[in-house]
Amino acid sequence: MPTIKLTQAAIERLKPPATGRVEYWDSQLPGFGLRIAAPRPGRSEKDARRTWQAFYRVKGDGTVIRETIGTAAVIPNVADARARARASIDAARQGINPIARRRDDLAMAQREAAQREIETLGAALDRYTTKLPTLGNGKRRTRPRRPEYVAEVKRCLERDVRDSDKVGADRPLRGISKKEISALLDEIAARAPSHANHVLSYFRAFMNWAVSEDLIDANPAAQISAPSPFVDRDRALDDDEIRLFWLGCDKIGEPFGPLFKLLLLTAQRRDELAHATWLEFDLDKAMWTLRGERTKNGKAHEVHLSPPAIELLSKLPKVGEKRYLFSTTGKTPVSGFGRARERLAAAMANIRRAEQGEAAETIEPFTLHDLRRSAATGMASIGIAHHVLDKILNHSSGKISGVGAIYNRFEYKPERNAALEAWARHIEGLVSPTTSNVVPIKSAG
Repeated sequence: MPTIKLTQAAIERLKPPATGRVEYWDSQLPGFGLRIAAPRPGRSEKDARRTWQAFYRVKGDGTVIRETIGTAAVIPNVADARARARASIDAARQGINPIARRRDDLAMAQREAAQREIETLGAALDRYTTKLPTLGNGKRRTRPRRPEYVAEVKRCLERDVRDSDKVGADRPLRGISKKEISALLDEIAARAPSHANHVLSYFRAFMNWAVSEDLIDANPAAQISAPSPFVDRDRALDDDEIRLFWLGCDKIGEPFGPLFKLLLLTAQRRDELAHATWLEFDLDKAMWTLRGERTKNGKAHEVHLSPPAIELLSKLPKVGEKRYLFSTTGKTPVSGFGRARERLAAAMANIRRAEQGEAAETIEPFTLHDLRRSAATGMASIGIAHHVLDKILNHSSGKISGVGAIYNRFEYKPERNAALEAWARHIEGLVSPTTSNVVPIKSAG
């Protein structure tokens, strides 16, 4: 078994034996060699089989292994073959059997491939929703997603996708087709058009994640168009509708009546209030403080509580300091907003009919987010300046932009407090005009 310096030029000069085989071992890397077998009868020397090999002992158990690295036809460069041999020899020196490890890796890869073939929608959704708080577009997020957003996505995917008869939790993920997803979305759109668009957005993101995890090869939802037209909403309740809204909230009672009233009084987002806990409220200071992770723009936000808001909060049952303000279970935030809003709209319609008779106008449909728009519109109508409104709504930017937004860090807290109190008085005046002391605020800008 000759030992030589195995260079590219040297191996190209080596001749095969007339019969049998000969092995050349490398002087640079002991244990690395080239085996050359005699060509088959009738074949030329260039047809001789040349095979890279490694010879080593596994530390610990003493197993002696002669490993075939690959043929020169597959690995023509000696440096590449030497690198592969060195990796095996180094592993053996550390007590690792590289042959067994590769065999185990291959078996695991085969098991994973088989698992991917039968991966169910339900199992994949479980993993996805667990990772969702930190998932971003192709990379981990520097700031976790808002818990309210995560809860909403999970709720939609579980209720509208996992539990549907069009797709279902037990379906293999790879077997879900574009046609089935479209049928599912059409079914949702028939009862809730805009919600179908949300489900498509959430489901498409989930399937993109499944592609990134090699659970599927392509996203079947990628080319599906929105099932319903996107509507740029501008609905805001007028003064009479606000009056009916307030009276209707009294009819539907807790927990949604007080919750809806507070949405109108504070002009905050639905889930910010629905997921609020008592720890965020200081009734003595008339202040509601939201942490950055609870707001849409990631910025901490303080909301002044007007006297009517304080009164509503004071009447809520308080069970433990860490409990949610609004909950039907005592352990989780309130849900079922759609049905509650329908009950409220029906109560408003009944009040109007009682006042005006059967010829009374119907109540135009509205969403809970329209309450936020209604509050902003109403405050603007009584003279609240736009830059104060932007701070109340916790918008990232508004009338003050560019360099001005960078240097203007004033929070306008006195103006915000006065604005929310004026807005509360305005609502009180609509509900009980004889006791109103509404004083419109002149715009400061």
